[in-house]
Amino acid sequence: MHYKHPCLPNRRNIIAGAAGILATALVSEIKAEDGVEYFPAIDTHTHFYDPTRPQGVPWPGKGDPVLYRKVMPDEFQKLTASYNVKATIVVEASTWVEDNQWLLDIAKGDKFLAGIVGRLNPADNAFSEHWKRFVKNPLYLGIRVNHGDLQKGLEDKSYLENLRMIAGDQRELDVNGGPATPVEVAKLAKLIPDLRIVINHEANLVIDGKAVPKDWLEGMQLAARNKNVFCKVSALAEGTRKTMGDAPKDIEFYKPVLDSLWNVFGEDRLIFGSNWPVSVRAATYATIHKIVHTYFSSKGKAVAEKYFMRNAIAAYRPPTRG
Repeated sequence: MHYKHPCLPNRRNIIAGAAGILATALVSEIKAEDGVEYFPAIDTHTHFYDPTRPQGVPWPGKGDPVLYRKVMPDEFQKLTASYNVKATIVVEASTWVEDNQWLLDIAKGDKFLAGIVGRLNPADNAFSEHWKRFVKNPLYLGIRVNHGDLQKGLEDKSYLENLRMIAGDQRELDVNGGPATPVEVAKLAKLIPDLRIVINHEANLVIDGKAVPKDWLEGMQLAARNKNVFCKVSALAEGTRKTMGDAPKDIEFYKPVLDSLWNVFGEDRLIFGSNWPVSVRAATYATIHKIVHTYFSSKGKAVAEKYFMRNAIAAYRPPTRG
């Protein structure tokens, strides 16, 4: 297999390539047996790992009866085919540096993987070395950091320089953390306005069917003032804190959160993601997909196409694969 751009692609090539992916995908909507039209999608939040490797895995732990098993792309692709999921972006949860390469090696032979969000620590003295190594691969779309580390890093000149390196290489930053996360994201976006930032899982808000907390909403509003900040509408079912597959299925339960995100970020900066396989603790993929499909399709076809695919391409800029 070969990439169309063997060197690090420039911004024009990335956007042109992404447009090609979109144009191909949008000609093939899928209709379920009940006549529902499923829009072509990139699921931007999955995890793959293999505990049977000689070295094992740092996550999940052996005591996890749900997640501690081999989880690979072919299983997910079969699971999601009927929902018209065209590709996925994998988010690395492992702290082991070489697991970044492990995922890239898998992606090399599997076009279903649109790209990898790696796991490197910008506070590490070796960050620059690791970053320069992995970013040579066009499928390395960025990295994910935790809110606590980002909070400390905002006061660290070298940490910020490493994040500027990410922006300079036209890659993105996923940020995962609790409801206070958007405030730190807003600060970072002001310091590095050209860095594309994706808030994960609605900042892990507890979803209880009630009006959203004022502090969370104000933080999201602050973050959204920067045009390069996106929010991944993912882990919705996990937000209910249900762990027996019993998360509510009624869209009305999630509307206070969904409406708030819609009012803050609008149609161009909300992104689809499942958090599979972690999501299975709370709900089936069918339930997760139905909630967001019902909500965003009610906004019209153009909006749904953005949510399920176009906005992911704008945020992550996956390369064309040949």
